[in-house]
Amino acid sequence: MTRTRGLQLPGMLAATALLLLCGAGRSASANEEIKWSDCPGSAGSSETNLQQCALIPVPLDYRRPYGRKINIAISRIKAADPAKRHGVLFLNPGGPGGPGLDLPQLAKLIFPQTVLDAYDLIGFDPRGVGRSAPVSCGLTAEQASQAIPQLEQDHSFTRTAAFARFVADACAGAMSNTLAFYSTANTARDMDMIRVALGERSISYFAWSYGTYLGAVYASLFPTRADRFVLDSVVNPDWVWREQFRSWGAAGEARFADFAAYALENESTLHFGHTADEVRSLYFELVAKADANPIVYQESVIDGPMFRLFSLSFIYHDSTFESLADLWQHVRDGVGDGTTPTTPESVSAPGFPDVPQDNREMSAGAVLCDDVAWSHSVDRYERELQFDEQRFPMFAQLGSNIWACAFWRASPVEPPVELTSNGPANHILLLNTLRDPATPLPGATRVHELLGKRSRLILVEGGGHAIYGFMDNSCATETVTAYLADGTFPPKDATCPANPANAETQPVRTSRTDVSGRADTPREKAIREISRRPMPIHR
Repeated sequence: MTRTRGLQLPGMLAATALLLLCGAGRSASANEEIKWSDCPGSAGSSETNLQQCALIPVPLDYRRPYGRKINIAISRIKAADPAKRHGVLFLNPGGPGGPGLDLPQLAKLIFPQTVLDAYDLIGFDPRGVGRSAPVSCGLTAEQASQAIPQLEQDHSFTRTAAFARFVADACAGAMSNTLAFYSTANTARDMDMIRVALGERSISYFAWSYGTYLGAVYASLFPTRADRFVLDSVVNPDWVWREQFRSWGAAGEARFADFAAYALENESTLHFGHTADEVRSLYFELVAKADANPIVYQESVIDGPMFRLFSLSFIYHDSTFESLADLWQHVRDGVGDGTTPTTPESVSAPGFPDVPQDNREMSAGAVLCDDVAWSHSVDRYERELQFDEQRFPMFAQLGSNIWACAFWRASPVEPPVELTSNGPANHILLLNTLRDPATPLPGATRVHELLGKRSRLILVEGGGHAIYGFMDNSCATETVTAYLADGTFPPKDATCPANPANAETQPVRTSRTDVSGRADTPREKAIREISRRPMPIHR
């Protein structure tokens, strides 16, 4: 796949002018200019008084640094031990569209104390997300839930394409003057504006999923400003974005084998089949049954397309296999779980704008469509879908269908940022499992190749999406902690064996209680909240 190299010259000049304007070399006294205040209520911790929030103005269009500004909402929890403080650690949960304002208080519950001692934890809602100039296309919650990722409409590609066009038209009407500026590159520039406002000469960074692409872009745009970077479950920059989603078909089926093994181990209670082929066949039977008789599960209406989406999401972690089995049993029995469908309402807080009900999905859509130009050939999408469904019928329908980006009214203002090996050596740590259903291993190996001497790859045997904080893998956990806490960078690439049964540190359940009725602990709730934010499902 041929990539356009680098940034357009006007974008580079504008970014340089902006840094000169803002004083990239300001001292730590710049921190005093930030007006920190109490944060709006957010999930995951009773210690909200430890986290402070503020707004940072940034240009909407970095080619015009003196033009229109938008506010980026940021948050901070100071280093627990000032004597051991190394700097600031920016956090991103994934997405795109994943809010990060509450990440410091969530990370405080899952990160080891040595990391908490060493950093001011910095969270932020990326531009267009949450309380950072939130994107809205004026869609209902139901429409938004069908749009990103695009779910099949009425068993018809033609109707699915028509719905995708409707979504694109709605976004063009609602965001006519801002539609083109919600890109990963601009979010990376926003991060550097936050760095400047904090008075820091460099930043450290930790992210899962989509956040790995954001981090790699930042480290390529600002190589001398990137300190200790950890990218967990790595996006392939050559696949941004259409091919990344098409990869769900093959990656999802490879990972599904782990769930099938779980089902066989628990056949005496689950009764999903005596062989892996029988478990797989049951999946398609349940897709058809959900289509014929939708049920309500976890406050969502589960029809065939949504059953596929939940099934893909629930194989992200071994610990959600139990939830997936529970969903399958409910669909098989044709009975919901007792919840009722909910419609997210706008969220407001003093001093912050309301968050529209379609924001999570459509802020994701804006980034996906603004990062790179998608094909406008409807016929091409139909051919690709038919081809992928024949090879990977379980999940190809989710990633290989036509999306709103096929009809997006705005063209990208610049080509994708080229990841580069130019920069300091040995400071970017990459993590990935062998069988990641969302960001399969070729993403990590490709980023490692592009970053060259700057990076090290830690491969974790087994499957799953998101490792640090989620999986009880001592090898990977100790490697990351040692790097973040005291700068110990692995001397070479390494492979970590899967721990017994690859069980996670804590259950990553999808509701306030697990299927046995046990309530979340604060740590479990923090993990659950973070796990909701990567694609493909925002629940």
